[in-house]
Formats: sequence, C-alpha cells, structure tokens
Amino acid sequence: MADQTDQAGQAEKTAQAGQKKAERTGKRTEQTAAQGQKHGLSRRRLLGTAGAAGAAGLVIGGGGAFAAGAAQEKRTPLSGVGTAIVPFHGKHQAGIADPAQARGHLIAFDLAPGADRKAAAALLRRWSATAAELTAGEVPKGDDTGIALDAGPSSLTVTFGFGRSFFDRTGLADKRPAALEPLPAFTADALDAKRSDGDLWVQIGSDDPLVAFHALRLLQKQAGDTARPRWQMNGFNRTPGATAKPMTVRNLMGQIDGTNNPKPTDKDFEARVFVPEASGDWMAGGSYAVVRRIRMLLDSWDNLSLERQEKVIGRRKSDGAPLSGGTETTPVDLNKVNEDGSLAIAGDAHIRVAAPESNRGAAMVRRAFSYHDGFLDDGAPDAGLLFVAWQADPRKGFVPVQRKLDRGDGLSRFLRHESSALFAVPGGCAEGEYVGQKLLEG
Repeated sequence: MADQTDQAGQAEKTAQAGQKKAERTGKRTEQTAAQGQKHGLSRRRLLGTAGAAGAAGLVIGGGGAFAAGAAQEKRTPLSGVGTAIVPFHGKHQAGIADPAQARGHLIAFDLAPGADRKAAAALLRRWSATAAELTAGEVPKGDDTGIALDAGPSSLTVTFGFGRSFFDRTGLADKRPAALEPLPAFTADALDAKRSDGDLWVQIGSDDPLVAFHALRLLQKQAGDTARPRWQMNGFNRTPGATAKPMTVRNLMGQIDGTNNPKPTDKDFEARVFVPEASGDWMAGGSYAVVRRIRMLLDSWDNLSLERQEKVIGRRKSDGAPLSGGTETTPVDLNKVNEDGSLAIAGDAHIRVAAPESNRGAAMVRRAFSYHDGFLDDGAPDAGLLFVAWQADPRKGFVPVQRKLDRGDGLSRFLRHESSALFAVPGGCAEGEYVGQKLLEG
C-alpha cells in the first residue's frame, strides 16, 4: 500500500508538471496524458487534475500551483483508493470474486415492447464498451456529464446478467440454462413482485459514490428505447482505509459478516462459484447471482441483550470469534459443549444452520451491500442487506442453504425477504467483444 501511495503521489506531481509545460506552450499534449497513464493515473483523473491546476494558475498564479500540490500531498492516503483498477475484460466478469466496494447499485431492466434479440445484442455491445472505458478510468466518447471527471477508476466494476424472462422475449428459450429455473417459495418470503426478477441485470460497484453513480447514469441513458428500468437498489459498505487494518465488514446489526465466505485461494473456489469451462456452452466461465433485498428488523434486534444476539448468530459481536472459542478465523466447532452440557453453538444459531457441513457441503460467495432507504410508516428503519450470492448452480448453492435457514435459523425471526431475483451471469469477454456475445450471436 505504501508503494502504491508513493507511486500515486509521484504520478500526480508528474502530471501537474507536464500540464504546466503544456500550458506554457499553449496546448495540451498527448505525451502528458501518456505519461499520466504510465504512472497509474487514469485519463479521466489526469484531465480533471490538469483542469484544476490550470484554473488555480489563472486565479492566483504560481503560488496557487504550489498550494494545490501541498493539499494533494495531504490527501495521498486516498490516492491508492482512487487509482485502483479492476479490469473489465477477462475470463470471468468482474464484480464476482472481487471484494465488495464502498458503494453499490443493483438495477434490473425489462426489454421494451418490440425489442428483439438484435436490439438486445446492440445494447450489450454499447454497455460493454462503456463499462470497459469507465473501469479503466477513461471518459467514454460523447459523455459530457462531467459527473466523475476529476476521479480515478476507484475499483469500479460493472457486471451484466440475464433473467429467465429474457430468453422468452428474445426467442432464445432453447438456450435458457436449466439452473435458471425459478427459485422455490420460502415461508419467510414477503416478496414485492415489482422489485423482483427482470430481463436484464446490472451490478455496479465502486469505492467512490460519484464514480458509481456516473456509471449508473450512463448505462441508464444508453438503454434508450431498448430497455426500461424495472427496479433499482442502492447499497454501501465500509470505505477502504476506514480501519487501521483490513477487516471483515460489519452489517447493520453490528455483526461481522462474511468470515466463512469461500475465498479465491480455496482449491474448490472455481468449482463452487463458476460454471466449468468444460461445459462448452455460452455460460462457461459464468456464474449465477441470487439477489435478495432482506430488511432487518433492527428495532426488535436492538432490544435483545448482547448475550442473546451472540447466541442467535453463534459469534461474539466484538471480534467475530465463534462461541466455540478462538479468534474470528478459527474454524467453528459445532460439537463443542459448555460445562453445563449445552451446545456452545446453539442448535438454531445462524452459523450452525448455514454451515456447509450442515448442508452437505453447499456453499456460495456472499457479496452483499447494506442499504438504508429511510423509515416505514411505523417509524421502523427501512434498512438491511442487499444480498447477492454467487454460485456455479443455485440448485446446489443457495436453494438448499436457504431451505435449511427457512426451517430452523434463529436469525430469520429478525429478517424479512422483500424481493428476489435470479440471473445467469455469463463469463467475461475479450477486448473487442461484448458480454453475452456467445449467447446472442451463437
């Protein structure tokens, strides 16, 4: 991190020096832009920095340039966040195995009446090209919004998926994968159909809220007459650098959430999360996303004692350590018994019911965002979790685990599942290609 910070700070100084030289000669050179790129600065951020430096020079002269540089030096710890790039192109789409960012937008679209397979292909081509530019920190052609002109890429990811209904609307029903069958009903569901499902799905994540909104705004505009927004949800996580060291995030119940998530370093990670390349079909290298808006009954939860909250979860609230002993990362001992003969991890504790060993090995990558959408009529907070679960097959991942949770999870009494959707998320694309091309042109 220190090396990244030093490089980013040096890049800012190099870019500003190059810009001053260009202004003295009366022109902005491509050499300056190339130099900024070489040092890890995006073109978008370089142009924004150069513009700010130029304005300062006009108002207060050379002294202003020095003051701006000094101010930038004070902000260098954040420059590593702003300059981070997650490549758009690759074997898998970004936004699946990558850490969840500080800001997220989930949005579903329905194809407009008359929009066919050809129109859908053109839309995915536009979206993919724009996403590739934005994630690289570049200003897409024709974009004059200026929303994130002075920002870096900020770990922006844009992920695209297809809902079950998409295949009927585009005449591709014979290409719809069996794993995209409708999710079963669960007793805890209180689903709003208007905020569920959808033909197309886009997940946007960034460590800068303006960068995330910029991507959302451009993709919505580019949908044009082809697709119309069905629902949108906005979420957040802890900002990178907000803690003294990297830590597992906490949810709105105050619990450390995600300790037992499968990790990319696990030997079976690819098999759990991605459709095998050997399948040879258009979903090879892809994944399935289950999206659930889960409202937390925070007033009821906060009325519980700390001891009761910890028993419901099965972990200490302070540090996330399992009640069976150890630290946060200590494997949970489901057989541990207390001195009084009771189970250390209660029979209905969340971590027991959700554990892979309690579900015949079923597991998924949970990559969630918290949300807060104000208050309900009774004054209760409309807040909770935008749950996004990734797996190679939801019939072997989300469905069996949720069935178990639905029947015996002590935490379920404090949750309301208010929307639900399942999307087939194809593999990534190479430069010059677009996401879903194998499906739409195969």
